[in-house]
Amino acid sequence: MTDRTYRLVIRAALGLFALLGLRIEVRGAQHLPRHGGAVLASNHTGFLDFLFVGLVGRRRGRFVRFLAKEAVFDAPVAGAAMRAMRHVPVDRGHGEIALRHAVAAARAGEVVGVFPEATISRSWELRPFRPGAAAVATWCQVPLVPVVVWGAQRVWTVDGRWSLRRGVAISVVVGEPLHPLSDADPYAVSDELRDRMAALLVEAVDAYPDRPRDDTDRWWVPASRGGTAPGIAEGLHLDEEGMRRADAAAAAARTLRASQRHTRGARRQSSPTAAQ
Repeated sequence: MTDRTYRLVIRAALGLFALLGLRIEVRGAQHLPRHGGAVLASNHTGFLDFLFVGLVGRRRGRFVRFLAKEAVFDAPVAGAAMRAMRHVPVDRGHGEIALRHAVAAARAGEVVGVFPEATISRSWELRPFRPGAAAVATWCQVPLVPVVVWGAQRVWTVDGRWSLRRGVAISVVVGEPLHPLSDADPYAVSDELRDRMAALLVEAVDAYPDRPRDDTDRWWVPASRGGTAPGIAEGLHLDEEGMRRADAAAAAARTLRASQRHTRGARRQSSPTAAQ
C-alpha cells in the first residue's frame, strides 16, 4: 500500500511551516527506531501537534499512524485524508476499538502516535494519562517513545486561540524509549511514561527561546511559570467541559448527517425515475 496522500500532506505541512516562518527544533529524534513497531506518546497543547510530532517520524524515515478523535474523520475532506494516511479514529465512549487497531498496527511494524492525555490541556501542564499507549507497547513488546511539543499552543489551540504571527518557536523533544516487560502493568508503565514526559516538558520549557511580549501575551505560559494560563485544577475542569461540548457537537453532527442521508434516500425512492 502506498502512502502518496501522507507524502502530499507532509509537503503541505512543510509549506505551511515555511509560510508562517516557524522556527522548529527537533531534538532526540534518534530515539525513534528506524524499523519495527513503536509507540510515540506525546503531550497535547494544540491542534497542529500531530504535524510537529510527525516530524520525528520524518527524520527517521517513518510514517506515524495517529489515534485521533472520531470527529476529525467525519469531515468530508479531512476524513478521507485521515483514512488514506491510515490514522485511527477514536470514539471516547468505545476506546477499545481504537486500541485493537493500534495493537494491529504496532504488531505490523508501524509507528503508532498516541496522545495519552486524550485532549488538549488548557493549563499546558500534563493531564492525567490514559493507559492506552503503555498498553499497546506492553502487549506488542515494542518501544514506548516519549515526546513533548512546546510552543504549538501559540499557533492554533482550543477556545479560538490562533495566530498568524511569523517566527514562532516550536520545540519538539524526544526522550529515550521505555521497554516494558511483557508482564508489566500498563498502568505502572503509563505512570513511568508520564514521569519521563514531565521531565522532558521541563527541559523544553526551560530551553524555549521565546518570551511573552507583554502581560497580554502570557496566556501561553503555565501558571506555575508565572503565566496567565489556568492552574492545573481549573484547567482539568475546563478540559472536561470542553470534551463534553465536543462530544455533544459530534453526536449532533452524526445525527444530522444520518437524517440527511435518510431524506435523500426517501426522495430517490419516491422520484418518478425510481418508480419506473
